Amino acid sequence: MLRALALFLVLTFTANAEEVVLGMSQTQVSITTNFDGSEIFIFGAVKREKAIPTGDLLQVIVAIRGPSEPITVRRKEKRFGIWINTDAVEVDEAPSFYAVATSAPLDDVLTATEDLRYKITIPQAIRSVGAPMTVADSQSFTDALIRVRTANNLFQLNEGSVELSEETLFKTSIAMPANLTEGEYGTHIYLTRSGKVISEYETTIDVRKVGLERWLYTLSRQQPLIYGLLSLAIAIISGWGAAAIFSGLRRN
Repeated sequence: MLRALALFLVLTFTANAEEVVLGMSQTQVSITTNFDGSEIFIFGAVKREKAIPTGDLLQVIVAIRGPSEPITVRRKEKRFGIWINTDAVEVDEAPSFYAVATSAPLDDVLTATEDLRYKITIPQAIRSVGAPMTVADSQSFTDALIRVRTANNLFQLNEGSVELSEETLFKTSIAMPANLTEGEYGTHIYLTRSGKVISEYETTIDVRKVGLERWLYTLSRQQPLIYGLLSLAIAIISGWGAAAIFSGLRRN
């Protein structure tokens, strides 16, 4: 079931700056047993007290970042006819989900210096402080992590997907996959001119399991022994039931 989450953005100007003001009609995504993803609709407008500044166009960046976690990335190599783990690098912090949408090609919207400062792009959102001395190409492990999570739709870069009209109205949507991690998802809106961030705003979307998913998740964390026994009992009953059905089919 596809759930839609709408965000209404109202941007206002002060005398010397453009400031982002965010209003949200819904702040929670519920993960149920039949949850197969959610599409977030984002739309907004720019309210001005003065005329639109001349020169470089206003651009918009929308970024949604899931909870961050450390992760070990391993490299496999084929030796003696079998695949084995060889080198490993510990990535200190990587978002479980990260999507970036822009109103123009990324190079036109954001400079490398501003990206380094605000950590907006996917590579900048991943923090890997160091690697073992035995690993010479540690960056390749981060690149591999990005490739895998991009293939699973957990990392997204949607250049030009923010529709911007007359530097006043904009809208976009971001698809969130079914395999989301629970937690608070930071939602960032950046306004840029000449590749520099002139205003930003941050809020959160709460992603939580509900119903049976919540009960099983809580049980696995608070009562792991009972959860394990329950899982074993379900597996035994399922196996017995399947065997009984096939046995009945053979007799018929």
